[in-house]
Amino acid sequence: MGSVVVEQLRKDFSGVTVLQNIDLDIKEGEFFALLGPSGCGKTTTMRCIAGFESPTSGTIKIGDRDVAKLAPNERNCGMVFQSYALFPHMNVFDNVAYSLNIKELRKGNLFKKVGVYTRMLNSKLVKYPKEIEKKVMDILEYVELTDHAKKLTSELSGGQQQRVALARALVMEPEVLLMDEPLSNLDLKLRHTMRNTIRRIQQDLKITTIFVTHDQEEAMSMADRIAVMKDGEILQIGTPTDLYSNPKTPFIADFVGTSNILPGKVVASDNGITTVQIGNQQIKSVTQTDKTDVQVIIRPENINVLNGGSDDYDNAFEGTIQFATYLGNTVRYDIKVGEHQLVVDTTYESGDSIKRSGEKVRLGVSPERVLLI
Repeated sequence: MGSVVVEQLRKDFSGVTVLQNIDLDIKEGEFFALLGPSGCGKTTTMRCIAGFESPTSGTIKIGDRDVAKLAPNERNCGMVFQSYALFPHMNVFDNVAYSLNIKELRKGNLFKKVGVYTRMLNSKLVKYPKEIEKKVMDILEYVELTDHAKKLTSELSGGQQQRVALARALVMEPEVLLMDEPLSNLDLKLRHTMRNTIRRIQQDLKITTIFVTHDQEEAMSMADRIAVMKDGEILQIGTPTDLYSNPKTPFIADFVGTSNILPGKVVASDNGITTVQIGNQQIKSVTQTDKTDVQVIIRPENINVLNGGSDDYDNAFEGTIQFATYLGNTVRYDIKVGEHQLVVDTTYESGDSIKRSGEKVRLGVSPERVLLI
């Protein structure tokens, strides 16, 4: 398996720069996600790595090889497309075996090529070599599709089709597996199941994997590290916990999870505590900063609805419930505090009462949970 190193990657389309200064250092065996909104450049970055797009400038290395000028078939990458790109006239076995047939065509003599072409047109006329048959059946067993080998892909569910596409990419034993939003066509429950399947296979095979997604929950639940992209640039690279706990910009704080983002001014800093003025309220944070104008970041789950007027928090303030949204094990409240509206998540237990619109509440936040950017 191979590492992937991208340095100063730039890509222009018709004079418009869509990627600039892209630097990636993806370790061997790592599950790495490119995360960002539509149009941010994440798929273009992957297509440059795969060889489907030629960089305007920059270098791309897979292992020790500089692959920037190599054709896609020379890079030893497996690709799973968003649309799966399966052949509807072929059964599952033939779809997975397709790349192995192409490999045989490249190295075979004329007589052998005729046999491969005939097999690709109708596998009933010419049998597969035992080594190919075993390889395909082994990978189908791995993705739990052995019983579906002779079915047309049109007869399969979305999740099964996704596993066929994954098996087709893996059967070539690539150095790097590239996946371009492969779960976007699945329903919510199936997406959760396929996340676990993909992660299990990736960990078992220890294959370097680059996963493109706009879904922060997918990236957070699957990746070892994540690169957050916007407007053709990488804003921050880190583990899921790093990005969630220590976002470098308000965009990342808002995109990776949900955040309350409030503009404020630093009015004091003493004994490791920074005091910030937000409207007519003051809030304390342990974040140290040289800035005067800051963005105050508070995650919804870090705001506590206080009971019985408790005032054990350094940051405590009054609010009014605007909306309550029941989410199963969580109740999300929109609460008006001064001129700002906060999102607050509380754990719901059976029998708990849900607060109503217009109800007054007291909120508390620990200074350790207030981030200043």
